[in-house]
Amino acid sequence: MGGERRRPIVVAIDGPAGAGKSTVSKRLTALLGYRLLDTGALYRSVALLARRRGVAWDDEPALAALAADLDISFRLDGMTNRVTLGGEDVTSAIRTPEVSEGSSLVSALPAVRAALLERQRALAGQGGVVAEGRDVGTVVLPDAEAKFFLTASDEVRARRRVEELRAAGIEASYEDTLEEIRRRDDRDSSRETAPLVCAPDAVVVDSSVLTVDQVVESMAKVVREREAQGA
Repeated sequence: MGGERRRPIVVAIDGPAGAGKSTVSKRLTALLGYRLLDTGALYRSVALLARRRGVAWDDEPALAALAADLDISFRLDGMTNRVTLGGEDVTSAIRTPEVSEGSSLVSALPAVRAALLERQRALAGQGGVVAEGRDVGTVVLPDAEAKFFLTASDEVRARRRVEELRAAGIEASYEDTLEEIRRRDDRDSSRETAPLVCAPDAVVVDSSVLTVDQVVESMAKVVREREAQGA
């Protein structure tokens, strides 16, 4: 950076399912030398744990109890954000279509969101973190110095999701995935607690016609400007 002073900041990336938040967040984290906080993985982990323990995805008190005691950690391994739950690597297990559906249901419950809110803020710590999710810039970390809302068309997001699943060895149809994404968009945007909305001070980035490199570079430019402002 040519000796330029930089103060690590908090970066929030929100957006709908399939917009490329996970890929972009990992690339941006590596480029900046930051830590990565995948807030969606917290809800996915609650959904997975609930399914394994026979807890229904609409049993709010029981789910909130699971969330409050969630033993979870993250480790960026190359371009994979490895998720460990109770000592077990669940990186792949939390990405199945079934758990994705469950996490959307679980994340709509106020008691679950409340149980995980302080955990997320604690994980964000003193800066130097990229946090991605659906309400990071609006609810979880409203004071984040750099906020982005990453979006893309329904069709592009469905195609990317199918490619991602197939790369992980999970069969998925484009039509079913497109329907699931639209259903999830509607649920995430219309829920009463922490709905999916773009923060007023967020930079909107449409990844439909941009490469990952272009998206990451545009975000990194904003982050570096904010780092310099706060140094």
